[in-house]
Amino acid sequence: MGIRANLLAMLERGNDSALLRFSLAGEMLRDGDAAGAIEQAQKAVEMQPDYSAAWKLLGKAHVAANDSPGAIAAYSRGIEVSEARGDKQAAKEMRVFLKRLQRDT
Repeated sequence: MGIRANLLAMLERGNDSALLRFSLAGEMLRDGDAAGAIEQAQKAVEMQPDYSAAWKLLGKAHVAANDSPGAIAAYSRGIEVSEARGDKQAAKEMRVFLKRLQRDT
């Protein structure tokens, strides 16, 4: 059984958490399932709105789905969250991704 299948099995057993959704989103994105990754990352940030890494992954998933407006919104919110938490590295990374998107669109 692969990692994605294990994560889905945990979810089906009711072990739901922002970390589980984040991990599942990451696996889905690696598998090329951008839509699934967006759904799971969105649930992660709904469950834990101050989860900087989940906001960054949500932006990355939107980029993979060719959804620049969605990515811009996710990165913008992620920067706000990261700065409020004092997570300077995450904010810095998302600022770089955001500038690239804005330049390329």
